Amino acid sequence: MLYRKAVLLGLSMLPAFCADWNPRLAADYLDARQKVWFAWPRANGGAKPCISCHTSVTYLIARPALRKALGESGPTQWETGYLESLRSRLDKRTPDGPAIGVESVMAALFLRTPEAFDRMLALQIREGPKAGSWKWYMTDMDPWEEPESELFGAALGAMALAAAPAEYRGRPEVRERIAALGGYLRSTIEGAPLQNRVAAAWASAKLPEVLDAKTRQVVIQEVLSKQQPDGGWDMESLGPWKKHPEAQPAVSGSTGYATAFVTLALLECGQRSNDPKMAKALIWLRTHQDPNGGFWTAQSMNHTFKPDSIEAGFMNDAATGFAVRALLKGLDSGASN
Repeated sequence: MLYRKAVLLGLSMLPAFCADWNPRLAADYLDARQKVWFAWPRANGGAKPCISCHTSVTYLIARPALRKALGESGPTQWETGYLESLRSRLDKRTPDGPAIGVESVMAALFLRTPEAFDRMLALQIREGPKAGSWKWYMTDMDPWEEPESELFGAALGAMALAAAPAEYRGRPEVRERIAALGGYLRSTIEGAPLQNRVAAAWASAKLPEVLDAKTRQVVIQEVLSKQQPDGGWDMESLGPWKKHPEAQPAVSGSTGYATAFVTLALLECGQRSNDPKMAKALIWLRTHQDPNGGFWTAQSMNHTFKPDSIEAGFMNDAATGFAVRALLKGLDSGASN
């Protein structure tokens, strides 16, 4: 009897994240995609490599948490390479650069050094309707590089500042910049694509002074109301989006990217993993990992790519990064209940 209890106790202590999705396979997929990205000539123009929203940012969001869950000893060579790329360009402060605003936000978000925060705030727009935000990279591509994406970028800027030391945020000149950022978020959130409003709500959960709790709760309730019966979200519900004639027909029903992004954002906003809607979303993620490739599937909203091209996997990269982080965050959320 004692032996049986010991066996049952041992089984109950097995890592929950190994139960119905494969974190090792997800890590292998993500690492392999960075290897391809680092070698791709188009990713090695001004920055070596550039920090893309789809492949790089989601990797840096997910891989440290995944590394910890897997018991790995230190950062991967790709994590180190991205941070070195961001660090090597901290002296670049030319406001007219096509991607300098984006890069300053990413550097602050992931380096978290006084130099990176100072640079990001130095490049913050000071005048006009966009005051408080950053010049964003626009290539006429959804979901991150359209004019409306500036709200998404400003939300990332707020997340970066939320990670700054309290004494840094308490400086009068920094408080002034945070106030300007909050003014921008409040003035642009209404009518923006729901994805970008969800990002703003997520940011305000970390830096409450940029958006009031009532507005955040309205966004949370709206996105929860759009959950599909199977527990996921579809891309259409996160719009409105621009129509792209070269895109392949949109997939109907829940998608890996939409479900992963929304689930992580809601967990970051304080939703508990044992809430029925969140539990259903996490089940969707756990049961939709590709059993062979380790990724979650999504598709481009802009172009039709050849299946074996690097571009065809960009949205899979984003979906996988957010899915991994959401599943691991869900464990944390459940443990704290």
